Amino acid sequence: MTEYVYYFGEGHADGNGGMKDILGGKGAGLAEMTNIGVPVPPGFTISTEACNFYYEHDQSYPPSVKDRVAESLARIETSTGRQFGDPSMPLLVSVRSGARASMPGMMDTILNLGLNDTTVEGLAQSSGDPRFAYDSYRRFIQMYSDVVLEVGREHFEEKLSALRETIGVETDPQIPAESLRDLIVEYKAIVREKNGSDFPQDVSDQLWGAIGAVFRSWNNQRAITYRKLNDIPDAWGTAVNVQSMVFGNMGNDCATGVAFTRNPSTGERQFYGEYLPNAQGEDVVAGIRTPYPISRAQDPSHQEASLEESMPEVYGQLVDVYRKLESHYHDMQDIEFTVQSGKLYLLQTRTGKRTGFAAVKIACDMVEEGLIDSREAVRRVEAGQIIQLLAPIFDAEAKSEALQKGRFMAKGLAAGPGAATGLIALTAERAVEMSRGGKEPVVLVRIETSPEDIAGMNAAAGILTARGGMTSHAAVVARGMGKPCIVGCSQLKINYARSELRVEGASRPLEEGDWISIDGTTGEVIDGQLPTRSSEVLQVLIDGSLDESDSETFRNFSKLLSWADEMRGLGVRTNADTPRDSMVARRFGAEGIGLCRTEHMFFHEDRILVVREMILARDESARRAALVKLLPYQRDDFVAIFREMAGLPVTVRLLDPPLHEFLPHTEAQISTVAREMNWGFVELRAKVAQLHETNPMLGHRGCRLGITYPEIYEMQVQAIFEAAGQLKKEGLDVRPEVMIPLVGTVGELTLVGNSIRRVARETLDRMGVDIPIVVGTMIEIPRAALLADKIAEGAEFFSFGTNDLTQMTFGYSRDDAGSFLPEYVDKNILPRDPFASIDQEGVGYLVRRGTELGRSTNPKLKVGICGEHGGDPESIFFFRAAGLDYVSCSPYRVPVARLAAAQAELERQASEA
Repeated sequence: MTEYVYYFGEGHADGNGGMKDILGGKGAGLAEMTNIGVPVPPGFTISTEACNFYYEHDQSYPPSVKDRVAESLARIETSTGRQFGDPSMPLLVSVRSGARASMPGMMDTILNLGLNDTTVEGLAQSSGDPRFAYDSYRRFIQMYSDVVLEVGREHFEEKLSALRETIGVETDPQIPAESLRDLIVEYKAIVREKNGSDFPQDVSDQLWGAIGAVFRSWNNQRAITYRKLNDIPDAWGTAVNVQSMVFGNMGNDCATGVAFTRNPSTGERQFYGEYLPNAQGEDVVAGIRTPYPISRAQDPSHQEASLEESMPEVYGQLVDVYRKLESHYHDMQDIEFTVQSGKLYLLQTRTGKRTGFAAVKIACDMVEEGLIDSREAVRRVEAGQIIQLLAPIFDAEAKSEALQKGRFMAKGLAAGPGAATGLIALTAERAVEMSRGGKEPVVLVRIETSPEDIAGMNAAAGILTARGGMTSHAAVVARGMGKPCIVGCSQLKINYARSELRVEGASRPLEEGDWISIDGTTGEVIDGQLPTRSSEVLQVLIDGSLDESDSETFRNFSKLLSWADEMRGLGVRTNADTPRDSMVARRFGAEGIGLCRTEHMFFHEDRILVVREMILARDESARRAALVKLLPYQRDDFVAIFREMAGLPVTVRLLDPPLHEFLPHTEAQISTVAREMNWGFVELRAKVAQLHETNPMLGHRGCRLGITYPEIYEMQVQAIFEAAGQLKKEGLDVRPEVMIPLVGTVGELTLVGNSIRRVARETLDRMGVDIPIVVGTMIEIPRAALLADKIAEGAEFFSFGTNDLTQMTFGYSRDDAGSFLPEYVDKNILPRDPFASIDQEGVGYLVRRGTELGRSTNPKLKVGICGEHGGDPESIFFFRAAGLDYVSCSPYRVPVARLAAAQAELERQASEA
């Protein structure tokens, strides 16, 4: 028979800290603290399984639950010497939520339950403090009415505020008992008016009303949103914790507070927290009153006495408890405590949430302290958090001040972490022009970006678009560049003709040249200029402006990732198209390039005219003449990239996008190009129209270009191997790999692959050098994955291009899916955005099946992935399980991938043990 209710108290608990799935995080913490001798008020936990039963059975409880609750309540009564509902010595309880994953503030809590018009008088008499009793009752009416009866707390806050003003006091503790008694009458009148019935006086009805409300709060909107943002499954449910009340609001020898066993922002080994005398927990959490620091060392300038100063004995007990808890859990703890009449009680302990900076420092420090080993340190830091150590950041005080002054404009998708501030540029050309000479930083603001914007994106300090999703062009390129980026900010209304952008409700538009600030970590857009600074890791690793010995953050960053490298079995490469990207990625620990896109090289100012000359050539002879001009550019690009990546593999993808993307589109652009190339305007406009494709993603691109215009791929292959041969003669170890894009049939691979091998061999023979010729393909068409056994016979490697594979498998355009995918996720049609995290069921099946089929005919086949999913920790776990050899991701995601790959390996080993 399933047990749904678990008691804890008197030094023994039915459960323990390992039962988070059943007891929730709070319930497991209360049980464990009870078992190890920490002072915890007695209580019981109704399990998450009861919550799931509640939802599956039309909001009814399992048959045994009410009897078990009654038994547990009787045990609390025996333990405390008080009776629930007793008019002279009433037992009061708290009713609090507790999911297995921490969801702070998302679900509901009720304190002081058990008070009514009779028991409040008994509490006043038994405590000897009528003011305390009436204060507790007015708090209970307000919380219960808000949570259970759905009477908004604002109605009660208005009365409370008016009372303070009437009697001339500043804080709630200054309100006398008589005034609180009158306030209770007014509170009950509000309930009667808004709810249509009197405030419930039966304490049993109160209890079950609260339990049901806490279960229902699992599905309130804020909890649903929080779960989606943090990938917490809806099926987990919440537990309910019913616990004997202890009171921090009985007088000046009472207090309540929240503390962390280490600083959650910096990771410093410092007891860090806040408390309030003569208060209840909601006062600290809800910000009703400004709390005081736990210790004087935490804030030497604070005017009020710290807990250490005002209650030194209690502070000493709390220090002993926090050390005991951290030693027991071997992790930083977030604790809630109450002091009643000078006695300390713990109400919660849980693993404390922390910044990426703190997570890395705490993990490394705890290894040094012998609390955990390096495997646990690697397991403990969330892979996505480490990106925080790389991102430029806003000055915290300056940002807070700007938000307080109403400079917040809008919020979009946080696509590229970090902070950027600069002058608004509404076109790529203006971004380049405005940034010349390094006068002021620029933020490129577009409705959406295209490959033609690459120069402006490169020149900009940050990128902001009104359209697009997390894998839109702007997001992908910005992450590759390590630039802060916000996409899909639909509140922005950009008017190119007027050179301005507006936000609905704003008093004025912003114009090109005005200052704007974007926080790519939070998605916030802020009017005006905010100061930014580079992270210490970048100052050491990339800028060279800070010495390693001066940066503990960098030393911890390096230490953690070196441990990860010792553990992981999955290789980590980078997606890089420039020497600088290659250098950055290598310094971040990339083991090669998994995707070098050649089309980005074509957009440079000094070669776009030649590219257009090649595209607009009237015959093959003219096209080859233009390609001869392009060859030195391509060769020089590869020389620089190969030099940076000497000794490591570099996978070069041959030209992929349709040719029309390189042509002018507006009449003004066509007119300019026509003059530059001595074409007639009408003739050029007709040619552009001829090359335009209705559905370019499925059109004349990828290997189809190499088949219809073989001379293009021939030039690129010659450039690749001339560059490799030149460096080989210099004594460098060069390892080029040529990747054919968009293959869907064996015939395509055979035809293009034979041409590549022929040109490569001719080039190497002419130069008198010997370099292995490695040819593979990008698997991005579902048909290729399904026929991978046949395709693998002609390839040395596969690289899954999961961006396009996701588009083609779902039939979604990644640049347009932002208009409906959020609805799909909100309505549970999809668990998450498949462009952000791999769809394991569908797209993942193709990856796994394609890998198995490919190796069935070619056991030596090397398999990787080069889509944006290569930098997503959850996707990396899947790719390790699918048997891939490596992932490839944006340079600034390489540290994330290294850490996630190690965690995937540790998870695999644990599952096999």
